[in-house]
Amino acid sequence: MAYEVEKTDEEWRAELSAKEYHVLRQAGTERPFSSPFETDPTVGVYACRACGSELFRSETKFDAHCGWPAFYAPLAEDRVQYIEDRAMGMKRVEVRCANCGSHLGHVFEGEGFDTPTDQRFCINGISLTQVPDQA
Repeated sequence: MAYEVEKTDEEWRAELSAKEYHVLRQAGTERPFSSPFETDPTVGVYACRACGSELFRSETKFDAHCGWPAFYAPLAEDRVQYIEDRAMGMKRVEVRCANCGSHLGHVFEGEGFDTPTDQRFCINGISLTQVPDQA
């Protein structure tokens, strides 16, 4: 798939830290409970760390006690891309940034959370940049 932001592997490696590159470009996963975004109360937008595309709003973030920031919906459906993921012997849905193709995490449904969508976008905090609202 063609993305609006396309860079060579060398360009991504030069712009991202080794950990960011591993998660964003190699579909890795950060350690659980390592992101301060999981329970951060700051009001604002969460953008893709790789390209800056705005992906989620803090109002859709909730504490799922899962070890990663959780949202019940993206900012808009065209901001994310869904890809079936059958790695690790299970069927999951990978979530990528629709602007640059970077791996963000996975989305799960039907877990019984009291949210409007019954979805949990389990997103690696290292994949995000927080942009606080201006008062």
